[in-house]
Amino acid sequence: MKRADQLATRVEDRKESREGLKAALGRQPVIAAVDLGASKVSCFIMKHDGVRRSDRTLTAAGVGYVQSRGVRGGAIVNLDEASDAIAQAVERAENVAGVQVQSVTVATGGGALTSHRISGRVSLGARAISDHDLVRAIQQALTQIKIPGRRAAHILPVAWAVDSQAGIRDPRAMFGRVLAVELLVVSVSEAVFQTLGACVERAHLQFDGVVAAPFVSALAALEEDEMDLGAVCIDMGGGSTSAAVFSGGSLVHVETLPVGGSHVTADIARGLSTSIAGAERIKTLHGSAIASANEDREMIEAPPRGDDPGAGPVIAPRSLLKGIIAPRVEETLELLRDRLKASGAPVEPGAGLVLTGGASQLAGVREVAVRVFDRPVRLGRPRRVPHLADAASGPAFCAAAGVLHRHAFGPREAVSAKALASAKLRRDPVDPGANPVAKAAAWLRENL
Repeated sequence: MKRADQLATRVEDRKESREGLKAALGRQPVIAAVDLGASKVSCFIMKHDGVRRSDRTLTAAGVGYVQSRGVRGGAIVNLDEASDAIAQAVERAENVAGVQVQSVTVATGGGALTSHRISGRVSLGARAISDHDLVRAIQQALTQIKIPGRRAAHILPVAWAVDSQAGIRDPRAMFGRVLAVELLVVSVSEAVFQTLGACVERAHLQFDGVVAAPFVSALAALEEDEMDLGAVCIDMGGGSTSAAVFSGGSLVHVETLPVGGSHVTADIARGLSTSIAGAERIKTLHGSAIASANEDREMIEAPPRGDDPGAGPVIAPRSLLKGIIAPRVEETLELLRDRLKASGAPVEPGAGLVLTGGASQLAGVREVAVRVFDRPVRLGRPRRVPHLADAASGPAFCAAAGVLHRHAFGPREAVSAKALASAKLRRDPVDPGANPVAKAAAWLRENL
């Protein structure tokens, strides 16, 4: 009986703590973003007054990051270790910001990110197009979503059309007979989504949903002109390499590969018979994906694998290191290029490439990307958060900064993030004989 009383007391204490936290957050709402990668876990916190609409910039109230644990190849392999890493990154950001976080949005390049387009069209009356007409067109398009075993992370309007006039960004107040919309659905594996949610909740945080890392990285790193004229943002993380294609100011395609910087590290560890930690250090200090002067005569030292005190360091020419790194980087970028071509993604002829993610900082990666894609390439940084410290202002922090930008400035999505996070996507097809309105109603009842 005494044990039951103690348990009840602890539950009541936790409840009071949560209520107090909710009250505090009600007075000062905060937005928290977690970038869960294979190399690091970072957290950005923004207060309600951190948005400057005059120049579309943000101020991060707190930033925290720790070495990633429990994540491999873009997937969680140890729930306890991953949740501890999330909790530590959030706690560090909280200490800097002086606030407490209740919920987080997670950015990931894993979960086998995919995208596909759907379209909907509705008839119009003899009146100006209203918000209600936009909602009807979106609802008609949503009835076509059939992605069993997957969860929609983003549902974004790509373009509107009124009668035969396409490429309209905002058709409200226009006149016509038919309104059409094209939506891009970006989805992740349902199992990965559920695991991410469980991981966040185990860190005693509320899970606000998942976003595609290449998409939000692009929001942080791309200029408005780049989105309009066409650009490809390649997010090179530790466990995955993913791409977001923009055209006409909208996201039009997402592609991902389960290969990243950690695979380069593993190749170095195997090639030089050193430890993973030693390989990561050598890659950071001496690694390059292109040839350099005197690399045959310049020698590097790597710690031996194992704990034999009598074993000496591994000594090898720097050219051997380049011979390990360059093929892996080139192969990864070539695979991504071929997948983009096979997908039919509308990459504009003059579209440039922007590299983000920690693995993009490796010397020579930009030069290899120029050769593989035959396009201009630059390194991206979270330019919309100009007051970051130097340690948190590099390409590796674009995803976390992009989550904050998405919250502050959009783009506006067809279905809210919270609705997508709580939705249970349909696995059984709707009766094909049902009319479009019935299909839309069924989808909304089931998901929203």
